[in-house]
Amino acid sequence: MTTSLQQFRETTRVWLEENCPSGARGPGFIPWGSSKIELKEDTRRWLQVMAEKGWTVPTWPTEYGGAALSKAEYLVVQEEMQKLGARPPLTGRGVNYIGPTILEFGTEEQKAMWLPRLARGEGGWCMGYSEPAAGSDLANLQMRDIDEGDHYRLNGMKIWTSDGMYGDLIFCLVRTDPDKPKHEGISLVLVDMDQPGVRVRPIQLISGDSPFCETFFEDAIAAKHDLIGPVNQGWAVGKRLLQYERSVHGGVNTSGAQVQAKEKSLPDIARHYIGIDKGRIADADFRERLLHLEMDTRAYKLTQRRVIAETQASAPALATSILKVKGAEFTKLRAELHQFALGSQGSGWRGDGFNEDELNATKAFLTTRAVSIYGGTSEIQKNIIAKRVLGLLD
Repeated sequence: MTTSLQQFRETTRVWLEENCPSGARGPGFIPWGSSKIELKEDTRRWLQVMAEKGWTVPTWPTEYGGAALSKAEYLVVQEEMQKLGARPPLTGRGVNYIGPTILEFGTEEQKAMWLPRLARGEGGWCMGYSEPAAGSDLANLQMRDIDEGDHYRLNGMKIWTSDGMYGDLIFCLVRTDPDKPKHEGISLVLVDMDQPGVRVRPIQLISGDSPFCETFFEDAIAAKHDLIGPVNQGWAVGKRLLQYERSVHGGVNTSGAQVQAKEKSLPDIARHYIGIDKGRIADADFRERLLHLEMDTRAYKLTQRRVIAETQASAPALATSILKVKGAEFTKLRAELHQFALGSQGSGWRGDGFNEDELNATKAFLTTRAVSIYGGTSEIQKNIIAKRVLGLLD
């Protein structure tokens, strides 16, 4: 490590220690900008000081709310935050998806208007891509966007809108020319969700939660200056945004802080529920499965670090699909081993016979069944790897 980078590390460590409130350390809620979610005082203060420092989006240019950190400095900030137990001050689709897309494809006026707001966490963003007949075949989308002079009028429906009930704004892929081939005539537009023409309906999942929604657009209005990229050329813009999304799911985004999930130790859980035999977890098959998972997880995290250090763009390209596939596998396997370790206590839904952690484990298991579907299914990612990495024929 160079002397200048070591000095940056020491300065960063001191600054974080002095400025990170105690209530923003350890597990807890990470803001994503929604005006509909009230923040606790320490969480709000942490977001404010980090935004002023430019560290909500550390690698963005300073004129847009960032700190213009190098990749090496970015990694130092993440490492020192993790050592301190500091939560990321801001996450979500604003700084991680649409922000980098505007930075790459937006006009100077759009960058000046939106990026500083995103960096400050002003507004919670949703993603309007999938439709009932346009999921994996996204280019089949039918939501209409009609040019009415100084604005667009939107009619149609989006589905699987994450956090739709809390959203303030949504970026949508829409059809601006129905007469063109389906991969053409598509545009990306930003829409205010707090208007009479936008209606949201939550979808209840098998886990009992409702993080996804149906979103209906009934004569909703979008400003002409909020169309990102050229009109009718939104397919290329939308695909690039998906790379940013998959970078987040693969843990290699370089816009905002990496969100490191605070997981309970599986070995500790297994020792408690399965028991100890001669100083080891008393189930040889479980020990072997857990060992492989821990080795794979460490290798995966090292690969994440290498990809961040090596990529020349704001988001890796092909590596996102590889990391998305493997990350989904490891997440599902960890939930399976957690439930296995709990035994019958890992199948509770409600009742006095289960504690809160056991009930949460059941919901987590059910929730993780979807990680290989959302953000681009594993099957689609494997097709991308086959074509663009291995060079196989269709």
